[in-house]
Amino acid sequence: MSSKYAAVMLFTMPAIIILYEILCLIQEQEHLRPDLGFYVIMGVLGFIVTDWLIPQIKIFLLKKGISGKDLGKKGTSIQDKDVPEALGIVPSTVFMISLIICLVKFANEHHDKLLDCNSALLSVCFMMFLGFTDDVLDWPWRYKVILPSVATLPLLCCYEGSTSILVPRFFRSFLMKGDDVTSFGKFVGLFVIVDTQANGAILELGLLYFVYMGMLGLFCTNAINIYAGINGLEVGQSVVMACSILIHNLLEIRNNSLSYENHLFSAMIMLSFIGVSVALLRHNWYPASVFVGDTYCYFAGMTFAVSGILGHFSKTLLLFFIPQILNFIWSCPQLFKFVPCPRHRLPRFNAKTGLMEPSTFACKPNECQWLKAKLHDTSGVNMTVINLFLQLFGPMTERSLCISLLFFQLFSCAIGLYIRYSVDLFD
Repeated sequence: MSSKYAAVMLFTMPAIIILYEILCLIQEQEHLRPDLGFYVIMGVLGFIVTDWLIPQIKIFLLKKGISGKDLGKKGTSIQDKDVPEALGIVPSTVFMISLIICLVKFANEHHDKLLDCNSALLSVCFMMFLGFTDDVLDWPWRYKVILPSVATLPLLCCYEGSTSILVPRFFRSFLMKGDDVTSFGKFVGLFVIVDTQANGAILELGLLYFVYMGMLGLFCTNAINIYAGINGLEVGQSVVMACSILIHNLLEIRNNSLSYENHLFSAMIMLSFIGVSVALLRHNWYPASVFVGDTYCYFAGMTFAVSGILGHFSKTLLLFFIPQILNFIWSCPQLFKFVPCPRHRLPRFNAKTGLMEPSTFACKPNECQWLKAKLHDTSGVNMTVINLFLQLFGPMTERSLCISLLFFQLFSCAIGLYIRYSVDLFD
C-alpha cells in the first residue's frame, strides 16, 4: 500500500465513525440537532478560514525572520530553504474566535456552564500566548515547565466536579482485606481518604486531585512538544487524539450519560479544534511548507486538558496519550540529564539513501553501554519513540515514518477506547 493511500485511510476511518455517531445522535435525540449542527458548521468554517489564512500569514512571518531550516532535509536541494515557523498562531486564533461564538450559544442554553466557558477561554488563550512568545523568544525550559501549570489555574478555580477516583478491582485488595484496612491502606490513608464503606473502591483525593489536574495540563502541553520533529507528526497526532476524544464524548451523550452537559461541552471544543487542525495539517504534511512551532503544541495540549478537566473525564483522557506517555518515560534519562541530551533529538536524514535513520549523541566509550549497538562506540541513540521506531523497523522515508507513528497513535487510541468501554476494571 502506498503512503498516499495509507494517509487517506488513516484519517478517513475516524471521520466515518464520527459522522456515524453524529447521525445516530441526531436521529435518536432530535433536541441535539441544532446544537451539533451548529458546532459542525463552525468546525467546517474554522477549516476554511484557517486554510485560507495560513498562506497569507506565513508571508509576514518570513518577512520578520520567524523561520527555520528543515533539519530533516539536510543534503537535499531544499536544505537551505526558509520555512516559516509559529504557524500554530493561525489555527489557535481561528479556534478562539470559533469557540467564543460556540460558547455564546452554549452558555445561553446552559447558564450554569458560563464559568466553565470563561475559564476554558482563559487557559487556552494563555497557552497560545506562551507558545507564540516561546517561538519568538525561545524561553528556557524552566519557564516551559512552570507556566502551563499556571495556565490551568482558571480551570481549577471553577472546577466543581468530584475529587474522588475509583480504584481498579485488582488494586482494592491492597487497601482492604474484608472489613479491615491493610497496612498499605493505612499508609495511603495518611494522604487521602480510603472509603471503607465502599470496601476500598473509592479514594477521596481532596486537594491532591487539583494537583493532579494541574500536572495534567503540564503533561499534555509538553508531551506533544517532545514527541515531534518530523513533518506532520505534531498536528497528525493531535487530530487522531481529538477524533478519539470526540468519539468518546459522542458515545457518552448517546448513552445518556449523567454528565451529558459536560460531554456536549467537550464535543463542541473538539469539533472546532479538529476543523482548524486539519487545515494546518494540509500545509504541514510532508513536505511541509510551514512549521507549527511551540504555539500549536502548547495550544493543542491545553485544549485537550481543558476538554478532559471540564468534561470530567481527565482519567480517561490519559488513555488517548499512550504514545506520548511511552515517549516521556523513554525520554526521561535524557530529559533529566542522566544521559547526554543534545538540543535536537529528531531522526537523521541520510541524503544518500533518502531515508530517515536514528539520531545519536556523543559519549565516551565506557558510557551508556545499553544504548549502543557495539560495546566501544562513542555515540548512543537518542531516546525518543521516533528513533526507537527506526531502530525496530529500520530506516524509512519521512512520510512513511510519520504515517507509521500516526497508525500507532490510532491503534493506541482504539485500545484506550476498548479499555474504557469493554474492559471491566471497576465493577
